[in-house]
Amino acid sequence: MSRKESHDPELVDQLAYHYKEILRLLGEDPEREGLVKTPVRAAKAMLDATAGYRMDPAATASQAIFEHAGSRMIIVKDIEFYSLCEHHILPFFGRVSIGYIPRDKMIGLSKLARVVDNFARRLQVQERLTAQVCELLGKTLPNDGIIVACTAEHLCMKMRGVEKQDSATTTLDYSGRFDEPALREEFLRLCHL
Repeated sequence: MSRKESHDPELVDQLAYHYKEILRLLGEDPEREGLVKTPVRAAKAMLDATAGYRMDPAATASQAIFEHAGSRMIIVKDIEFYSLCEHHILPFFGRVSIGYIPRDKMIGLSKLARVVDNFARRLQVQERLTAQVCELLGKTLPNDGIIVACTAEHLCMKMRGVEKQDSATTTLDYSGRFDEPALREEFLRLCHL
């Protein structure tokens, strides 16, 4: 589902009903002026934030695979993403960098960003997000190695719990030739990680 498509009105209504009840349980009056439209807006926002459940990452990736004679590393870095922590349903956000060594094929660069969005727009944990992107590209794109680095800030650490404002988390997953430390280090250096 594209975020530009309209939402299923029945699903919006069902979610809005629950958001209205949550407001009531929190001690708010969902009928007061500032909150009257909040349940519907929250429902639509949640559907946008979880649009990945209605997307097929494998289909996304396979839409733009082309012939390529080269064998050097290709990197797309700093792909921004926004996700929701599955433990607290609070946002985490950051950047993903992807490198791969093509084997006679390459992928359209925008598809890498779309694959990240397909996985990020779900209830998620950063470790799984990183692994899912790496695994999917490893299966979909003919390659001699895939590497994915993700650095993110988590509001569940910043606004609740330990409340550490300057913390960030980096996760890394790789396969194939990226088992070679020198190649991994080259990727990390080129991505400034």
